[in-house]
Amino acid sequence: MFKNFKIAMLSLRIRIFLSMIVVIVVASALLASISIIQFKNEAKEYHQERLERKENAVREHINYVLATTTYPLTTENLDLIFKDKIHELAHIHNIEINIYSLNGLLLKSSKETFSVDKKALPIPKYILKLVRSSIEKRYVDIKTINGIKNRSSYTQIKDDKFKPLGILNLPYLEDDGYYDKELHGFLIRLGQVYSFMLIVAFALAYFLSSYITKSLKTISDKMYETTLSQKNKKIVLEASSKEINSLIAAYNRMVDELEISAVKLAQGEREEAWREMAKQVAHEIKNPLTPMRLTVQSFERRFNPNDPEIHQKMKDYSDTLIQQIDTMSAVASAFSNFASMPAQQNETLNVVEVVELTLDIFNEDHIVFNAESPEIISKIDRTQLIRIITNLVKNAIQSIPEEQENKTVIVGIKSENNQVLITVEDFGIGIKPEDSARVFEPKFTTKSSGMGLGLSIIKNIIENYKGTIIFESIYGEGTRFTVSLPIINS
Repeated sequence: MFKNFKIAMLSLRIRIFLSMIVVIVVASALLASISIIQFKNEAKEYHQERLERKENAVREHINYVLATTTYPLTTENLDLIFKDKIHELAHIHNIEINIYSLNGLLLKSSKETFSVDKKALPIPKYILKLVRSSIEKRYVDIKTINGIKNRSSYTQIKDDKFKPLGILNLPYLEDDGYYDKELHGFLIRLGQVYSFMLIVAFALAYFLSSYITKSLKTISDKMYETTLSQKNKKIVLEASSKEINSLIAAYNRMVDELEISAVKLAQGEREEAWREMAKQVAHEIKNPLTPMRLTVQSFERRFNPNDPEIHQKMKDYSDTLIQQIDTMSAVASAFSNFASMPAQQNETLNVVEVVELTLDIFNEDHIVFNAESPEIISKIDRTQLIRIITNLVKNAIQSIPEEQENKTVIVGIKSENNQVLITVEDFGIGIKPEDSARVFEPKFTTKSSGMGLGLSIIKNIIENYKGTIIFESIYGEGTRFTVSLPIINS
């Protein structure tokens, strides 16, 4: 769950980061699009206004020519009136000028190589119709040829009495080179500015996403550290977001509930463990009670004061009862040792000497003691150290079958990396692979007698000293236990 939360946190930061970048890119694209449209509209308005200005200027000039000419103002005389003037007008206004009759036939053109003949194309009838029907008696025809937009304005030429004489045509080729150059330069500058802004946005998005998710990261780290086996700390943090504050409050409530659950779980586990232990103790005590009862009943039935072997029978009877009583006493002692470990009474002692003296209580002559150094000084509880050695050596002796000829138990001790290492190795039957994981469990034993609490007790002692106990075993060949205890000098 916590791993998924961290992945979600990373995903959130990436989404925030990408969102800001997308916003900037979209804004850049939108601004560029608006700029292009604006430039095109300005170019369109520019060409339209320029054509109108040229047209007005040419019309005023034409009106002046008509007012000063000596020829009668008729359509047929337009060719004579503008015979020499049309080229002068075209040169002054820097535009091509064509003059048509009211029927759309070309009368005069400013083109140097143009000759008026029957092959000249007339004005299309739909344009003539649009010119006549418009209020201003004017029409602008727009066509795109080879990707270039061409405008042609058609306007009636009138005399001083506003009588139509002909049609003035001004072809106009839209040259967008200037605007294209300006647009290209603008887009380059825009790209440079937004490239810089994009770099700034990357840094800003990173720090902003880090700031936004800072509170969430604190929650994530706390959740990752939360376990049922320890006391978890609450989050003391006032976030700027109401939602994050709600999440913090939910986590703190979860910590309280988790602590209550942990207490209940630990209590339940202890109660279950004591119930199991009580069952085991009851079972172990019942085992010797049955033969004791049978022995008493048998002795009662066969008791004869006059039997010449009465003393021997009494001795056998007493030995049997004492043996069973010793068994129950051992069970009670083991249970007592497991239930309440005495407080450590640490003292500075020579660990090598204590181990060697402990081995003297065993009568077996096949115990071999090896010490790399005659003295390893450390502060430790003498009684608990003796208990560790006694239990391991006794287990090693009992693991060797009676019928085995070569019986050897090797006890070694040395110091290494500020640790005292104690090894107990036997060449007995070993431990089955399927039993390896249960060796230190309470109540587990491979022997026919005992409660299986010895290794569990010494493991508890060793761990209280921040030490370790491990073993290596090959079934049918033997086992080697290694105890590591820190050397304490203060």
